[in-house]
Amino acid sequence: MTEIVRQTVTLNLNDNVTVALAELPAGTEIDGVQLVETIPAGHKYAQVDIAAGQDVIKYGLPIGHAVKDIQAGQHVHVQNLATSLVQGEFPAWQSPTEVETKDEAATFQGYVRPSGQVAIRNEIWIVNTVACVNQTASRLAERANATLLDSLENVDGFYAFPHPYGCSQLGDDLSATQQILAGLINHPHAAAVLILGLGCENNRMESQLKSVQSDKLDHVVFFNTQQVEDEMEEGMSALQDLAERANRQTRTRVGADQLVLAMKCGGSDGLSGITANPLLGRLADRHCRSGGTVLLTEVPEMFGAETLLLSRCATAEIHQQTGQMVNEFKEYFRAHQQPISENPSPGNRDGGITTLEEKSLGCVQKGGVEALVRQVVPYGGMAQAGLGGISLVNGPGNDGVSTTALTCAGAHIVLFTTGRGTPLGGPVPTLKISTQSDLQQRKPGWIDFDAGRLISQTVDMEKLTDELYDLVLRVSSGEQAARNELNGYREIAIWKTGVTL
Repeated sequence: MTEIVRQTVTLNLNDNVTVALAELPAGTEIDGVQLVETIPAGHKYAQVDIAAGQDVIKYGLPIGHAVKDIQAGQHVHVQNLATSLVQGEFPAWQSPTEVETKDEAATFQGYVRPSGQVAIRNEIWIVNTVACVNQTASRLAERANATLLDSLENVDGFYAFPHPYGCSQLGDDLSATQQILAGLINHPHAAAVLILGLGCENNRMESQLKSVQSDKLDHVVFFNTQQVEDEMEEGMSALQDLAERANRQTRTRVGADQLVLAMKCGGSDGLSGITANPLLGRLADRHCRSGGTVLLTEVPEMFGAETLLLSRCATAEIHQQTGQMVNEFKEYFRAHQQPISENPSPGNRDGGITTLEEKSLGCVQKGGVEALVRQVVPYGGMAQAGLGGISLVNGPGNDGVSTTALTCAGAHIVLFTTGRGTPLGGPVPTLKISTQSDLQQRKPGWIDFDAGRLISQTVDMEKLTDELYDLVLRVSSGEQAARNELNGYREIAIWKTGVTL
């Protein structure tokens, strides 16, 4: 076990709960409060007596209310704390104060596409219109990596992204599938794309082709497998041709303000809002000060913390779009007879998170405190380039679905904080940042960066921010350091909301 330098942390002067950074046995006395029961690491205890019905305060804001009297030193969790989340009106827009300090952008070695888009990988992607050809796409990628890759100096690999959709879908579900696949086809990391269809699916090839950006048409080959004699022979011929085109691309010096960084959390615990998420927030502010763009999604994990984002909306229109996105997601819950507060998973609760408000207040810290919200991106949409600041991407909290949505919105890298651990990776480098050092030591094959050093060693936030940004720039320059890439973990998931035939 890692030695913990500090035992507890109180996150705001107005808080009436304190978080244990290591397991604290009953009878321990800290700052005049004697613990009446054992407090697990990442969990909360009351600093003062809290009466039934009174707000429980963490991060300086309510995370719910006491459902029974809570004694000072008592464990505060599901047995005595409940959500207070209700539908409500949002405060009117007020012009936010923009930080005038601008940082000079760092640089990295990236690819500049003919369209002006910037990429950090030069790959060939196989995007299939329907699940029926999943295995064909995967076999083509495997064969191309085995037989073609060694002769290609500037190509980073061939990749397929199996999914279960493209047929037997109606309405919004079919549109969502087409939009996500379009996001992959048009992603800058895909120097060339083979679009593979079957021929009889709902997601018709001609419909999917309409989504291809005009500047990318010269780097796309497509066919339906029903219409060729040997799909493997046809596919390998197409990949050989695409590889020759992609291999002409070379890296060049690019400003880091061109990087689109996505911030994501999964398997959160009681330390997520204390170590890893604030670290990403610090990095987000720094990146945006130099003109860069940061993407946030996981809309249900904004419930209860919306006002922190609404107060940073650059315009009244973006404020209105943000509020509408949040309220429409709440209606989506109600339409399926689900409570809007039903979000913390069993793993979240085991790690110390009790209510959705608590999870959300920790979650939104990934967006920092300075950068303004400059756009709201629909699910499956791509963020507008060059705006900088924060872009909110509509999508659920599910790890696979949200990571895919962030990729299709244009993310070059996903920075993924976790307190429980996960091997999951998206189509782009997916850097895992652990909330605690023990997780990094237990799962070194999953974790790319240890934010737990904030509490397990005498390392300050500024130094860790420098280290993490350096890792981001090295990965952006081509270093194969992301564990998901080293392990071959690249996958997509598509949000399904309707009927399957």
